[in-house]
Amino acid sequence: MVGKPYRYGGNTPDGFDCSGLVQYSYRRVGVKLPHGTQSLRRISHPVARNNLRRGDLIFFTQEGKKSSHVALYIGDDRFVHAPSSGKNVHIADFNDRYWRRHFSEARRFDLD
Repeated sequence: MVGKPYRYGGNTPDGFDCSGLVQYSYRRVGVKLPHGTQSLRRISHPVARNNLRRGDLIFFTQEGKKSSHVALYIGDDRFVHAPSSGKNVHIADFNDRYWRRHFSEARRFDLD
């Protein structure tokens, strides 16, 4: 979905917001998830950043709102996310100073 546009409330390739991208990605593998960062937080459990696996959720604090942005970890200290209005879904790096500073927590779903 890299390159698809950001759209507030979106959860289809026509446009994604951050939690809509997570919802869509999991739906493609048969897992139904709610929309919204806080809903995703409620149904997942914390995981140590140094124990991340592909598909884990990474939450960031933006504009003073704790865990207000979510991304999907894809490995090698990288994640994919739908950043904000006017931008497209893209891959970012944890080594970027901005993301390191705004990292809030990592979480995982129990899908067994």
